[in-house]
This record gives sequence, structure tokens and C-alpha cells, in this order.
Amino acid sequence: MKKSLLALVFGSAIFLAACGGGDDEATNDTNTGTNDTETEQTTDTGNNTGTDIASAKGEDIVKSNCTTCHGGNLEGMGSTPSLADVGSRLSEEEILNVILNGRGGMPANLIQGEDAEAAAAWLAQQK
Repeated sequence: MKKSLLALVFGSAIFLAACGGGDDEATNDTNTGTNDTETEQTTDTGNNTGTDIASAKGEDIVKSNCTTCHGGNLEGMGSTPSLADVGSRLSEEEILNVILNGRGGMPANLIQGEDAEAAAAWLAQQK
């Protein structure tokens, strides 16, 4: 049983490491000659303080990196905890610490840098 769990954890870590990263340059829209910044500026309604954009980025990062283990709705799967209400249990700083340093079966640094901070901020709002 322990060997199976260990194999599952390491297999998941390898899988996540292989598909978790992305090409930052791929976010540019080469078909129209505009990039994401220009699109955001033209679609800004004036009611947005930047928080909504950062929140959407955090949500996208979480959905692309965490759902494999924590479930499509972040409800938790097997031995992985639910993230659907993680903000009611942990502060943003505690969530960031778990992302960067790992905890239990979760390996460290699956998400790094600004992406980790954006993910932690979005997860902290989930209550």
C-alpha cells in the first residue's frame, strides 16, 4: 500500500512537472499583432482596479496546475485535500508557503514566482 501511494505521488509529480510549465511567449497573439496588455487596455471598462485580472490569472493557474490531483472542481480526490474552501482554513501566506515548500504528498515548487503568488491569492479567496 505504501509503495503504491509513493509511486502515485512520484508519478503525479513527474506528470505535473512535465505539463505544468508553459511558454511565456505563447501568450502573445501573433495573428493580430497585439499582445495581452493591449487587449486588456482596450477592454478595460474603468471599473477594474487590476484585481479582477490578477484573480482571473490566479484561477487559470490553479485550474491548469492543481486539478489533476485536487479534482476538476477542487473538491479533493483520495488523499488530496479540497481546495474549494481552502481560504477559510489557511491565509494567503500559508497557502503560498504550501505551494512553494510542499506539504504531505504535495511536492514543492509545482508553481513558482508570480504564478505561485497569483495562485495563492486566488485560493485565499475560496471560502
